[in-house]
Amino acid sequence: MKKHIFYMAMAALSLAVFPSCEDTLTETPDSSYDKDSFFESEANADMAVMGIYSSISDYRHYGWYEMAGQASDDMYYTSRTHSDNTIHDMVHYRVTSTNEWVEWLWQLKYQGIDRANMAIDGIVNMPGYAESENLQELDAEARFLRAFLAFDLIKYWGDVPFKTTYTSNYEDAFGARVSREEIYDQIIEDLNFAKEHLPWADASSSPERATQGAARAMLMRVYLQRAGYSLQMDGQMTRPDDTKRAEYFNAVISEWEAIQANGYHDFYSGGYEQLFRNFSQDVLNSQESIFEIAFFHQQGARNGGAWGIYNGPSVAEVQGVPTSEMANYMGRANGFFIVVPEWRDFFEETDVRRDVSICTYRFIWNTDSMKHVKQERNAGSWYPGKWRREWMPTETWNKNMNYGDVNYCVLRYADVVLMAAEAYNETGNTTEAWNLLNRVRARAGATEYTDANYEELMATRKATHDLTFIDDGSAQGRFRTALYWERGFELAFEGERKFDLIRWGVLGDALRLFGSQSSVNRGTNAAYPAYQNFVDGKNELLPIPLVEIQSNPNYEGKNNPGY
Repeated sequence: MKKHIFYMAMAALSLAVFPSCEDTLTETPDSSYDKDSFFESEANADMAVMGIYSSISDYRHYGWYEMAGQASDDMYYTSRTHSDNTIHDMVHYRVTSTNEWVEWLWQLKYQGIDRANMAIDGIVNMPGYAESENLQELDAEARFLRAFLAFDLIKYWGDVPFKTTYTSNYEDAFGARVSREEIYDQIIEDLNFAKEHLPWADASSSPERATQGAARAMLMRVYLQRAGYSLQMDGQMTRPDDTKRAEYFNAVISEWEAIQANGYHDFYSGGYEQLFRNFSQDVLNSQESIFEIAFFHQQGARNGGAWGIYNGPSVAEVQGVPTSEMANYMGRANGFFIVVPEWRDFFEETDVRRDVSICTYRFIWNTDSMKHVKQERNAGSWYPGKWRREWMPTETWNKNMNYGDVNYCVLRYADVVLMAAEAYNETGNTTEAWNLLNRVRARAGATEYTDANYEELMATRKATHDLTFIDDGSAQGRFRTALYWERGFELAFEGERKFDLIRWGVLGDALRLFGSQSSVNRGTNAAYPAYQNFVDGKNELLPIPLVEIQSNPNYEGKNNPGY
């Protein structure tokens, strides 16, 4: 299935069903049809599910704004450190309850959940639902998306209003906080339903739509996060007791075993670099890429995503070229995000992930030759490199100055392998944990860990970045230390780092370690000030938007801790 054909149809259908992108928790959701009469065919049910995807792929959601909520110890926003009430403040942990981007993320996550509630209710009550595998599959897909968005709410805001019924009137919009444990229970229920009713992926599948593998991989992520630390309303970081944690880790292993038994998902056979070139080149691959959020820019009708434009290497704007020839040149890329340079030195020379993850050059425009020229940059001016303008197809690489068609991969097989490894280690099977972690390293060309070489491989890192907040005095502790680095190497800039550090209870520690040691902070004005601004017991969560606090009496005027 061609991505562009699929997504054009998806966008057109979803916009026809859901014309407004202004739905919020505190407004009556907009709808262009009567719900009770709409769900009369499988085609309409499919359109309703497409409407959920449309909320997720909005440029103010996963298309762009989500990037700012994910920054941690591996990147910082370029030297513009002034307060802007949007991206700068989010990245540098100066966010307040009036931050415009936080408000958009809040609105669009709730919009997607409300659309999922409508779709699920409408589909379940359609005639013939009990006998129709297709309708049950659409129901499962909507439940997967509801779980995906509800999990976002927990990670960003903790205990929040949450319900599984459609908000059909203004009064129903105002809910009280619900314990994250109740929300977790619903997420797991939805994902269990999804895994039982969605098909496994195969070579003909599109990773742009949920599959059984995606549901199981998402369950693994949910269980790991639930087993870890989270900031409570009293300002304390707590995690479940050991018995509960063991239950969650075993559940991770159970899902991993099911994925392995199916046998389809694996490391991409074309290699690590080509995997990421494929994302930029609009090539779908469901083998390693288990679930992607699709983006397609349609001028005047639909913004695409900013992947490779705002978080890739900078590309200068073309100058002096006739409009008719612009398509022959790369479009502009702003390159807002910059890598914490110390990370590059911690990769081995043989590790192919280093030069994919960290791009040391930019493209400037040469007015004499009338072409882009590659220019190497100094440390402190390097970019995330997993998505790049130069890798985009020539037919789309200058499609729009700010938006493109590059998908964002949410769930990847290598991540699943590392999640399983973590669960094995925490349940005492550290031998299998090392086996799995070394599979990831072997694909990358990195030296595999052994008892004999652990200290040697850690020596360079410990010299300047000793992880005093992780005790590696035991076999399990050594694995935890290795995993801290390995998930950074493998999954850099893919959106999981911040939440890994939170569930491990070390986000503030990691920011302070890297911030205090980084070469970019040796001048008068720190270019990477997150470590100075981060407040333990506050910044593990985002603030609930002030407009919500003021509109919903159930909050009793109380925001998240510290806000």
